[in-house]
Amino acid sequence: MEYHPQPTPGTARPWAFPAPERGALPNGLTVLRCHRPGQQVVAVEIFLDAPLDAEPQGLDGVATIMSRALSEGTDKRSAEEFAAELERCGATLDAHADHPGVRVSLEVPASRLAKALGLVAEALRAPAFAESEIERLVGNRLDEIPHEQANPSRRAAKQLSKELFPATARMSRPRLGTEETVRRIDAAAVRAFFDAHIRPATATAVIVGDLTGIDLDALLADTLGDWSGDAGQARPVPPITADDTGRVVIVDRPGAVQTQLLIGRIGADRHERVWPAQVLGTYCLGGTLTSRLDRVLREEKGYTYGVRAFAQVLRSTGPDSGGAAMLAISGSVDTESTGPALDDLWKVLRTLAAEGLTDAERETAVQNLVGVAPLKFETAASVASTLADQVEQHLPDDYQAQLYARLAETGTVEATAAVVSAFPVDRLVTVLVGDAAQIAEPVKALGIGEVTVVSG
Repeated sequence: MEYHPQPTPGTARPWAFPAPERGALPNGLTVLRCHRPGQQVVAVEIFLDAPLDAEPQGLDGVATIMSRALSEGTDKRSAEEFAAELERCGATLDAHADHPGVRVSLEVPASRLAKALGLVAEALRAPAFAESEIERLVGNRLDEIPHEQANPSRRAAKQLSKELFPATARMSRPRLGTEETVRRIDAAAVRAFFDAHIRPATATAVIVGDLTGIDLDALLADTLGDWSGDAGQARPVPPITADDTGRVVIVDRPGAVQTQLLIGRIGADRHERVWPAQVLGTYCLGGTLTSRLDRVLREEKGYTYGVRAFAQVLRSTGPDSGGAAMLAISGSVDTESTGPALDDLWKVLRTLAAEGLTDAERETAVQNLVGVAPLKFETAASVASTLADQVEQHLPDDYQAQLYARLAETGTVEATAAVVSAFPVDRLVTVLVGDAAQIAEPVKALGIGEVTVVSG
């Protein structure tokens, strides 16, 4: 038998997050382009400055219905015709609304970019918002709400937002609206929200892929360049306030065999200097299967299949805007283990504060976060999504590249200080979705905060 020689690794090549080229169209649309040779599927992300805070009172969810309706017909094509044209391009189109604004995402083979981008421009210029289509989308959204209520992780997230933020703040309420508010949405409300907030002067298009042989300037002029609208007016940004007084809220699910855990508070966003150290420390705490929380709760105690710690930016409008990120720990355990699991989780946090991270933990985290970055950003879609994130959070174009450099430079002591500050044991709001009759007393005995029970 003939054996082939074992392959040997090649020489490591330097890598940096792709740098985009920034420009603007005459109609005010900002454009970020990034040529990625070999990426024959082009990704387009369009950020529209229509945040959830801008939704009219009593119409929570109108931004979501509007975003879904963008692909449901135009002044030239019915919903079926629009979908058929997209399919002929081999394209996928998606749109969703979140606290910063609306994102429209397109992926299409480079050879059909012109046709697909023309369809997107058509949807942005003249969406139909037909009454029948809006009624259907509202009905679909109403059908989704009971399923979200039944999902323990979604129910926990909804309760945590309600606990952290004042009732008057949009962040305290479900992003996609409630049954009461969605029922009020009609075609006129959708059209009014679109007319008030969707315009090229406050939008940004990110285009990433192999642009060889594509005259992008001409293509943009013929498509998104025909989109018109006024400059709009600056909108006041409400400050983010949150109450992270240590407490426990149990969402009662009688008979539940598992308890969903969501423990969180509000912390620094990407504009603050502590962010890289916070990312590194949070990863050491619960970013992967080998992190501290998993080593104790999963490997040693067998309480769970996995527990994760993470930081998710909610809104950020600049270095002086008072943006915020959700700092959270999430997982699920069997009902009987709820009290012991929380006890051990708090012990992990206290030990971390007393003894700090180890150099080995820090080194592993850096390797996992920085070392795998070239694989993480192998597709055009992943690059485009990250560039669009930077746009909506008002970050510089080279932010991601600088972040990796700062992660590599962050020491163990700095990462420890950041994660201990992010998860102080006496300033965490704990939401438990489970059987209150079985878990309330064991949780009260832990002394981690006042315990309240609400209906599921």
